[in-house]
Amino acid sequence: MFNFISEVNCKTLLIRLIMNKFQKEALKKRLLKLATLRGTGAPADLAMRFEVSERSIKRIVRELRESGIEIRYSKSTGSYVTDNYFE
Repeated sequence: MFNFISEVNCKTLLIRLIMNKFQKEALKKRLLKLATLRGTGAPADLAMRFEVSERSIKRIVRELRESGIEIRYSKSTGSYVTDNYFE
């Protein structure tokens, strides 16, 4: 019985990890789209919109930067921005 429960827990954990990877990629795409439109708002607002922590937003932005995408937070627009919108 214990082995069965352990196996089920391992499969459940694996499914959650896979779903989280897909969810993270979807969040990256949404964040980039909003940044292009200069409509992300502050990191805290974006976190609330995406239903994740503010730390997760900052981690996603860091990962985007590490992948070569130029994304910055603009204080004047109050949003993450990409391309020619840096200030």
